[in-house]
Amino acid sequence: MIRPRKSPNAAGTVEQPLQGKRIVVTRSPQQAPELSLKLRAVGAESLELPLIRIQPCFDPETSQDVFAEIAHYDWLVFTSFNGVKYFFEQFFKHFEDIRSLGFIRIAAVGKGTAKAIHTHHLKVDLIPEEATSEALGEALCQEQSLDSVKILIVTGNLNRDVLEKKLNEAAAIVDTFPVYETLKTDLSGDSVADSFRKNGADAVTFTSPSTVKSFVDQASHLQLEKTARRPLTCSIGPVTSEAMRKIGMTVDIEAEEHTLDGMVQALVKKFTDSKKS
Repeated sequence: MIRPRKSPNAAGTVEQPLQGKRIVVTRSPQQAPELSLKLRAVGAESLELPLIRIQPCFDPETSQDVFAEIAHYDWLVFTSFNGVKYFFEQFFKHFEDIRSLGFIRIAAVGKGTAKAIHTHHLKVDLIPEEATSEALGEALCQEQSLDSVKILIVTGNLNRDVLEKKLNEAAAIVDTFPVYETLKTDLSGDSVADSFRKNGADAVTFTSPSTVKSFVDQASHLQLEKTARRPLTCSIGPVTSEAMRKIGMTVDIEAEEHTLDGMVQALVKKFTDSKKS
């Protein structure tokens, strides 16, 4: 958890490092409040402008097959918070007891995903140092020989296939289980989008390639007025940054730690350093 850096101003009151800064949160409506709370804790005004929405989406036949075999997998691999959420929604429709997972080992792409797994009182056996699919695949390969090891990857409809390819190359037996889909929101007529157009912001945060794509696709609804503040762009990590650069978007800030706390810390550092210069 980030501790806000506080210092007394001339009046003797306490200022927070992002006081007066307006930060746009583009996560889904279900997930936006978590980042907003962290931003407000360091003094920022949070403008929630969800560019995507997440909903459960799975094939019933695939679900039946997966849960019939669940105790026979060696590894259960989660690549996102949403994968954890919707996987266990389905799991508890099939089983009453978490012990039905058997002696499976669990891997998570990052700390945020691991935190979601911990809510089910489960231990996460593997978290890569960098929160990317590439790093997760490499960590699994270094953990043990994957020859004939049975692995279930829980995904969404937009997940990249780099992890599956890496594990297949290591001779693992890999199944993928999509449990949710990411959809673009419609900002036409949205009051928050109108506020953004008129007033702008100090920064816009992007936590996934899907938020980047939606931002670009809906540019006509986000065109800033001449007097509006031109925001900096803030990325949660290299995968999102790559998506931004591919479409010609500048990455002004990238979190060193690829978590929400890491994003907030990166914003604090950027704006604190700007005050000093």
